[in-house]
Order: sequence, then structure tokens, then C-alpha cells
Amino acid sequence: MQFKKFLPILEWLPNYKPDNLKGDLAAGLTVGVMLIPQGMAYAMIAGLPPIYGLYASTIPLILYAIFGTSRQLAVGPVAMVSLLTATGIGAMADGGTETYILLAITLAFFVGMIQFLLGAFRLGFLVNFLSHPVISGFTSAAALIIGLSQLKHLLGIKLERSHYVHEILIEAGSRIGEANLITVAIGILGIALIMGVKKINKAIPGPLLAVVFGILAVWGLGLTEQGVKIVGEVPKGLPSLVMPGLNMDNFNALLPIALAIALVSFMESIAVAKAIQAKHKDYKVDANQELIGLGIANIGGSFFQSYPTTGGFSRTAVNDQAGARTGLAAVISAVLIALTLLFLTGLFYYLPNAILASVIMVAVFGLIDIKEAVHLWHADRSDFWMLAVTFIGTLALGIEQGILIGVALSIAIIIFRTTMPHFAVLGKIPDKPHYKNITRFDDLEVRDNILIMRFDARLYFANVNYFKEKIEAEIARKGKKLKLFILDANSINGLDSSGMHALEEIIDYCKAQGITFNIASVKGPVRDILVRGGLIDKIGEDNLFMRIQHAVDKFDEKDRQSWEKYVLQTNE
Repeated sequence: MQFKKFLPILEWLPNYKPDNLKGDLAAGLTVGVMLIPQGMAYAMIAGLPPIYGLYASTIPLILYAIFGTSRQLAVGPVAMVSLLTATGIGAMADGGTETYILLAITLAFFVGMIQFLLGAFRLGFLVNFLSHPVISGFTSAAALIIGLSQLKHLLGIKLERSHYVHEILIEAGSRIGEANLITVAIGILGIALIMGVKKINKAIPGPLLAVVFGILAVWGLGLTEQGVKIVGEVPKGLPSLVMPGLNMDNFNALLPIALAIALVSFMESIAVAKAIQAKHKDYKVDANQELIGLGIANIGGSFFQSYPTTGGFSRTAVNDQAGARTGLAAVISAVLIALTLLFLTGLFYYLPNAILASVIMVAVFGLIDIKEAVHLWHADRSDFWMLAVTFIGTLALGIEQGILIGVALSIAIIIFRTTMPHFAVLGKIPDKPHYKNITRFDDLEVRDNILIMRFDARLYFANVNYFKEKIEAEIARKGKKLKLFILDANSINGLDSSGMHALEEIIDYCKAQGITFNIASVKGPVRDILVRGGLIDKIGEDNLFMRIQHAVDKFDEKDRQSWEKYVLQTNE
């Protein structure tokens, strides 16, 4: 059983049902057909010759099918990782050169090693430091940058490479008069064809139809003589075995971008894998094993001239819709790409760059998530501003800086929310033994001589000062009439030594003010910590209660007995 956990293929292959073959075959062929134009287009984004997109669509797919846990995830080149690849190594070498290609292949190895090690050491949780609003803002900005970076191919003009939207738009605007109108027409028709087919049926490979249209138009009408740029000669044959450039200089230079790609690509992959898995109840997606699977796919792919790959949104959705049931669909896609490399590369000679640009633009502009921004504006303004800052930061400062901004924002929000968590002053619902937040409910009973507070977080070193300040402020606000303070510990899930010291200081503070300290609804694990730390003796067993109402009732009983005793002594 443990062996199957590390080789998920052993879960589905021995029990493969013949009924699954029809769906796997249809999905594998459909995604393979999609991958041909997409792989070539995404390689262009990465600054690589188009053939490397096909190389990246063979070995990684097969390796993921063996080691990955998702049975529908379509691994291969994706727009985001392609842009990050170009961003990371663009400053080290000129795009398309032998040095550049070797660096891209080496980057795939380092990305794979990082992912594999994260998975092996069960560190998949680190991805949680990038929140969904940050991912959405970063993805939308990156999609805009990717799409606009293809203007040079769509317009048929030469633009300087840039990852800044304003620079691309300014230069494109200044040189719009140089645009090749035939190239523009081909690109616009390609976009219209892809989008039109998508509206009719998402399973129809619109990008492939656009590729066929572009090739036939250029070849049939002799458009190369009209200045239409084409892919040209595409090397024939399967990727050969190569050794990545594994040396310390490359490691030091590529490590920052490798870390960024490893985390961002894993987030993209795990998000779509979990979304698709929710529709299927016959398997579970394991985040750490996914890291191992993606890591091995990248490591193995790097020895066969692949640049970094991951699971893609659009292809995975098509894979699922087309009927994929197991990883065999991915193997079939890889075989189709291999056959294309062996026998069909000559067909792509007349493929116009404008068509590849249209494939990229349609794919990436679909990632711009306006609906999420509108939803967050209404649902959670703090998350909206996180999305907005990440989006603007990525556009203004660049892709790598955008990732850093996103990570910093996510960590800052985590720190803010844990150091200053929610707390509530409670009041009693009339005629019921239940207590609610006085700022959220009207007509609650609030007594001058009793203060009840709830602290909604783990009590630890980062928030103890906030905890003490809020309690002391509320006690001071109550004034001299206050006789009982009750801490509702229902939402406190744990505490460390600093938390125990803070609790002890509050007990001493209450005692100095002549206020009785009670604590209610303490959870078992927290009570165990109080016992081990000896704090339970200082609180006193008599001051621990199962419910807030029990503490109030006991206080009222003592108050009544004290009053009766006072009256009796006075009468005597």
C-alpha cells in the first residue's frame, strides 16, 4: 500500500477497466492536438524555438502519469511558466541562442529538484503563504503582460523585448504605422476562429483549426512574399538526451527564478487538480505527492530538452470534458506529440507567427479574473486591496517583483491577522443562557458588574500584548463597578509559554483590581497545557466553568448569599 502511495500509477493501472479506454483515447487525442499549437506558442513566450514546446510535451507527460495523483491533470508547457522562464533567463543570454536554451533546460532541472524536495519533506503547506487574492492579482497581471508581449507577432513589427506593459504599449503605439496589415488580418481571424469554436463546443480544438487556417492561407496565397513572418524549418525527430548545465554558477543565477516557478507552477497545478478531482470520487489528490510527481516530470524532462512544465487550466478542463478517466490519457497525448515530431514537423513550415500569437492571446486573456475582483470588492475589501496591489505591482515592477510583492503581502496579512485577531465583548440574549457579541446584536443584556470577553485565536507570543491591552482597556472602561471578569476560551485552540505568562498577568491584574477572574469553555488540549504549566492552580478549579452562564449563576449566588449575610448582620 505504501509503495502505491509513491507510485500512484499502481492504483489505477492494475485495475484498469476497458470501459475507460474510450474516454482516455478521446481525451488523449484531443489534448494532444491542443498541445501541438499551444506548446509551440508557449515556447515562443519562453524565448525558445517552437520545437522546444513539443519537446516539453512528451517525457514530462509520461512521468507525471506515473508519479502524479490527479488522473485528469494535463501537464505540459503553460503561459505563466513560459513567461517566468523568459523573465528569469532573459537577462543572462539572448533568446533562442544555445546558451539560452541550455539555461532553460537547466532551469527545468532545478525547478524539478525544488518541487521534489518540497514533496519528499512534506512541505506542500508552504504554498499556503500565497493567498487566493494574491494569486488572482498576479495571474491577471501576468496574463496581460503575456498577451501584450505578442503584439509584435500580431502586428508583424519588431519590438524590443520587455516585461513592462507601459513600455510595450508605448513602443507598439509609436510603431503602429509599420504594421503589416496582412499579418494583422491573419492574427485577428485566428483569434475570431478560436473564440468562435470555443463558444460552439469547448472540446473542438480551436487552436489547431487556427493553425490549419494559417498554414493554408500563407502557403496557398504565397503570403511570405508579402512580409508575413512564419515559423520556418522545424527540426524533425524525438528530443535527444542532453545533460543540463549543472554547475554552481548556473545554480546561483537560476535559484531565485527556480523557486518562484516551483511555487507558482505548483499552485496553478494543485488548484486545477483539486477542482477537477471534486467531480470524481474514485481517487484523492495528495499535495505532497503532486510536488513529487511534478518534480520528477521536470527533472526527467530536463534530460530530454524540456523547459519547465506544470498542469494547465484550459487543457485540464478539456481533458476532463473529453472523458479522461486515468493517466493513460496523458500517455496517449505524449505519443501523439512524439508521432508529430517524427513525421509531421514539415507541415508547420508555413505556420505564421501571428497565429501562434492569437493562440497565446486567447489562452492568457481568459486568465484575467475581473469577476473575482468585483466579488472581493463586495465581500472583503482587505482581500480586494491585496489583489489590486499585487496586480498593479506586477504590471509596474515586473513579474519577479510581482511574485515577491504577493508573498510579502500574504505573509503580512497572516502576521496582522494573528497578532491582532478578532475579540468580542459579550452580552446575554434575554431569557436565554447564550451570549453574543454586543457589536453585532441589539438588545443584549450587559451588566455593569460583569465583563465577558471572547478571544478568537490561539494565544501565543505574537498576540499576547494585544490580548492584555484589550482586556485591560475593557476593564478600565467598566470602572469600579466591575466585580467579575469572565474569559470565554471557546475559540482559543492553544497557547504557548508566552500565552500562559499573559494569562497569569491578567489574573494578577484582576486580583489587584478586586475583580474575580473566571474562565469558561476551555477546550481539552488547552486545559492540558494549563495543568502542565501549573496555571490551573493559580486560576483555581472553582473558577473554571463549562459554560459562561454557569460562572454568572455562581457569581449571582455568591452575591445573593453575601447580601443575605449582610442583611442578617445588620438586623442583629
